[in-house]
Amino acid sequence: MATPQETINVCIQMLQHISDDNTIPRNIRRVADQTKSLLTNEQKSIGLRAAEAISTIDEISNDPNMPVHARTRIWELVSQLESIPLD
Repeated sequence: MATPQETINVCIQMLQHISDDNTIPRNIRRVADQTKSLLTNEQKSIGLRAAEAISTIDEISNDPNMPVHARTRIWELVSQLESIPLD
C-alpha cells in the first residue's frame, strides 16, 4: 500500500496530465491547477490537503462540458484522494 505522500504525488501527476490536455475545457484545467497547488501546500496536513482537493474537484466533476475521458480521470483521482486518512 502506498504512503499518503506517494498517493499525493500520483494525484499531482494525474492533475498535471489534465492541465496539459488541450481537449479538456479551460475552466476544468484551471481547477486542476488550483487543486495541484492545494496538494503541494506543505503548511497543511496531508489529510487536510486531500479533503480540500476532493472538495475542489467535486465542484467540476459534474460539468457537462467535460469529456468522458477527463471525467473518468477525475473520478480516479478522487478515489485516490479518498484513500488518504484525515489524521
